[in-house]
Amino acid sequence: MSRSMYRTINTDGFPEDLEISFGSGSERQTLSYRKVTWDVAGERQGLRYGENPDQQAALYRPVNGNLVLGQVHQIAPGRGLASEVDLLQSGKHPGKINITDVDAALNILRYFTDRPACVIVKHNNPSGVALGSSLAEAYQRALMADRIAAFGGAVALNGEVDRETAQAIAAYYAEVVVAPEFSAGALEVFATKKNLRVLRVGNMARLQEYVGDRFVDFKSLIDGGLVAQWSFVPKLMPDEELLPARAEHQGTSYRIEREPTEAERRDMRFGWLVESGVTSNSVIYVKDEATVAIGTGEQDRVGVARIAREKACWKLADRLCLEETGKGIEELASPEEQEPFHRAAREQQGGLPGSTMISDAFFPFRDGAEVGLREGVSAILQPGGALRDHEVIEACNHFGATMVFTGQRSFRH
Repeated sequence: MSRSMYRTINTDGFPEDLEISFGSGSERQTLSYRKVTWDVAGERQGLRYGENPDQQAALYRPVNGNLVLGQVHQIAPGRGLASEVDLLQSGKHPGKINITDVDAALNILRYFTDRPACVIVKHNNPSGVALGSSLAEAYQRALMADRIAAFGGAVALNGEVDRETAQAIAAYYAEVVVAPEFSAGALEVFATKKNLRVLRVGNMARLQEYVGDRFVDFKSLIDGGLVAQWSFVPKLMPDEELLPARAEHQGTSYRIEREPTEAERRDMRFGWLVESGVTSNSVIYVKDEATVAIGTGEQDRVGVARIAREKACWKLADRLCLEETGKGIEELASPEEQEPFHRAAREQQGGLPGSTMISDAFFPFRDGAEVGLREGVSAILQPGGALRDHEVIEACNHFGATMVFTGQRSFRH
């Protein structure tokens, strides 16, 4: 297979304008869109290509229409994010995956606007999400959550990128960096990475305004059919709603014995908002407002809990190796050289003790929750509503952990 296909720029046959109408006659509501292009080396270019180099693709931004269905309103035009980026630098201009990864990152980042935050996305799922005292710290924490998966990903930050943060990003390979603004020093650093796409989204300064807003989400079927749904809005849970889980079973009441601590409540809120941007079935572990491990897209819940646990151990071994040798664990010559770092990661249980386990749907059996509990997870947040909720409550009480039910499922397909 030739590498030249990755340098291909497709000439797409998509029209400049697109309209989508709901209803008919006097009840018709129409959304109007305009194709997005950028000035690339003196030529107007749209998306480089779709998910693969042999797929033509086009990006459209909304320009008119205010859709109201029932009591739900579509986000009004003129507030563009991923569909309205300024292309500041591009050796290769963006393709479909770059834009949708940026959008996936912004979907999570909009919930974290009061502190420096970083979301790194790869193939439409976050590899790491973290808050920090500075953008550089937030980036470093998000990167170290899964340094390997972050390779070639999209890095989204919620503040002006300074030179220090740019240098940290440039030390690894990213395909896209997106932020509301970049300092002159940051752009100088990024100019040394010729194929890095640097995207500015001015409306990121208003990200918090998108919390709770909905849009019509379309899924195309193989026969050309469409499924339309309103986008998902995760619950924003204040402390008074983070109550210990309860359940009734055969006339007996079951209750979590320990209240969540303040730190556990913070991680529950953080983790639930991150979870809203993760492909289901998923289980994630978070600690101190950073992801420890993210398990995505599995068919069974206990399986994805185990995968996330194994990822936590592997990523910790890689980090320990990097700190001691300056090399990633896969760069060491032999399994014998790698083993001390794997052993240290196992002894530390992958950094999971004291973390919070987040599940996007209920645990149908206690075995899924026990995967985390046996590794020292101290808190669980999950929707609840399973026939065996009482068994999961008993498991948490046995391990001295707390648990809260959200009463909301968070599937994302």
